[in-house]
Amino acid sequence: MTEFRFERRPLISAQPAAQPVSDIILNPPARASRTPAAPAIEAPPEVGLTIDGVPVSVPAGTTILGACRSLDIDTPTMCYADNLQPVNVCRVCVVEVTGSRVLVPACSRKVEPGMEVQTDSERVRHSRRMVLEFLGSSVDLSLAGPITPDGSIAAYAERYGADATRYGPSAPPAPAGERDTHEAGHHHAAAGDAAAATVAQPTKVDNELYVRDYSKCILCYKCVDACGEQAQNTFAIAVAGRGFDARISTEQAVPLPESACVYCGNCIGVCPTGALMFKSEYDMREAGTWDESAQVRTDTICPYCGVGCALTLHAQDDRIVKVTSPSDSSVTDGHLCIKGRFGYEFVNSRPGRQPPES
Repeated sequence: MTEFRFERRPLISAQPAAQPVSDIILNPPARASRTPAAPAIEAPPEVGLTIDGVPVSVPAGTTILGACRSLDIDTPTMCYADNLQPVNVCRVCVVEVTGSRVLVPACSRKVEPGMEVQTDSERVRHSRRMVLEFLGSSVDLSLAGPITPDGSIAAYAERYGADATRYGPSAPPAPAGERDTHEAGHHHAAAGDAAAATVAQPTKVDNELYVRDYSKCILCYKCVDACGEQAQNTFAIAVAGRGFDARISTEQAVPLPESACVYCGNCIGVCPTGALMFKSEYDMREAGTWDESAQVRTDTICPYCGVGCALTLHAQDDRIVKVTSPSDSSVTDGHLCIKGRFGYEFVNSRPGRQPPES
């Protein structure tokens, strides 16, 4: 019979006993002496091009508009916003690129090695003049500006010799609600004598936070993008109609209080023409008391929650008249919620303060 012998051998991979939870809580490991830094981001390669005969190098992925701004070339923009994707609809920023059949929008076209750009050629000036004249003949551009309503489009019109009046007198404003009833895709001829078609209509005032003056709307779609997937994801407004009857509208053209609007006001923050405006600003403009030169801007942090949204308070006559957020803020990208943008009346109603004169 075969004899079997068993030999006891030590375990090769014996694991140490687990540290008691009490020791982990009472004697935590020492923390690092330095805060961990974010991983380094490799800088994009430089791209060389020529703008108006001047060589310039910018990071790959930069737009022609960005390259122009690096040379302090004042390029007019209306539908462009730093915190939204370019939509290429106003065409007032077009430039001439050697080898391109058509003028290209500077706000969205990326630079390419060896690209030759002309920003002030006769072809560019003619195109910009025509765009400004077409817009000015149908839309009120009195408050239009590249980022905020500041009247700068008037300076561009003077620079390029744009004269919207050469298309004749404007047609009379449409009655309230008439444009909202136009059937999509059908042309509606102007009544009476020949006149320049206009989008003028009464201002829509249906809430106490902001108003919609679509006589100033250039259909840049920035408000739709800010309300939609690029910022708020509410989708309360969209483009309705086609051709000249195209307009920004709520679903079934219902008043804002009956729509999906959450009153974040991000549409106001991106509107370049004053078509969307704080009710407080609208009332003061109507009363003739709005004066931006007398306003004081104060940068602060929203007090309502812990997100830390950056605010810029615009105050006039010891009252906050509107609130904005810097578009380059890493927290907000220029967008706010209803509390951050409109929740400041408690400051204006502080004890001991006299109410504004009506």
